[in-house]
Amino acid sequence: MTGRRRISVALVALALTLTAGGLLWGLGPWNEEADPADTCRGSLAVEEAREFFGGEEPVFRGHTGEWMGHETEYCTARARGEESGGVLLGLSLRPAAAHRASGAAEKTTAAPMGYGWNGSFDAGFNPSAAVLVDCAPLPGKGLLVLADVREDIRRLSAGQVRGLARFTTESARRAAERFGCEGPLGKRPSTVDRTAWQKLPVARTKGTCRDVVTARDTARLGLTTAWEMPAGRALTEECSLDLPAERHSIRLTAYYGPSAQQEMYLDKRYPGSVKGAITRSHPCGGALDTAYFTFEEPPLQDAGKDVRKTVRSEDGQRLLTAFATASAARHGCPVG
Repeated sequence: MTGRRRISVALVALALTLTAGGLLWGLGPWNEEADPADTCRGSLAVEEAREFFGGEEPVFRGHTGEWMGHETEYCTARARGEESGGVLLGLSLRPAAAHRASGAAEKTTAAPMGYGWNGSFDAGFNPSAAVLVDCAPLPGKGLLVLADVREDIRRLSAGQVRGLARFTTESARRAAERFGCEGPLGKRPSTVDRTAWQKLPVARTKGTCRDVVTARDTARLGLTTAWEMPAGRALTEECSLDLPAERHSIRLTAYYGPSAQQEMYLDKRYPGSVKGAITRSHPCGGALDTAYFTFEEPPLQDAGKDVRKTVRSEDGQRLLTAFATASAARHGCPVG
């Protein structure tokens, strides 16, 4: 992520955090306590929330608001008696046209949700999950479902971490039925992939860097080591390749659905931040919409000055083509 992306996405994240607390939304004040059947208008997976809290009846709250001109819903579940603290389970529903991703949807550290879902699961400090469902009736033809736990993952049981994935997907299922979504839905997750970045020789990659580097690239650019995440249908994914110079690398990133819309918006608004990057888009259809792929060689500094980039444009184009083709195929996008 470039400096511009770090700053801009951080500002977006701050806005989303304020939004979650109702500070930016002009509609629907927080309910003091909502009926479970009405929370997020019936979309919140109540049974999964109860299971997450060990069978106890949580306190539910929620409100509606507006983000980027589209109605958005946010609701929470918290163990009764822990109103001012404790674990908070949050759920956000928004149409894909809101074109702002957050949480697991935009994180390259997130692994694929799996089980037939277009989605991501981030097992970081505060775990989060995201699922994107085809939904023609909604603006942008998609429904983005985001969930998170406001708690250190080390304090959660393995069952609760898995429970977050189940809470997200079951809420997505209920919301899809409510909105009349026609897109296929995945299965109930029985596991959660908590794999972190893997460092592997480029010839042995099996995740997001698989089928990217050829023997020609290895010989021409001196590429020997890759950093990758598990391959699947995550909403944002990355492959990083080490160059011969110390702390010098190539970064290939893929964005889908609202994540792609967000990145294209930022690149258009801050064109200077993508100077030297190679970008391309690819039609996927449905909620995935237009996928967006980027190739970047972050500047290497020596004595405080940027060192000349070492990868020629034609080599970057070739690597980006291979990465985009492999990623798009995993996501079910038409490739020729």
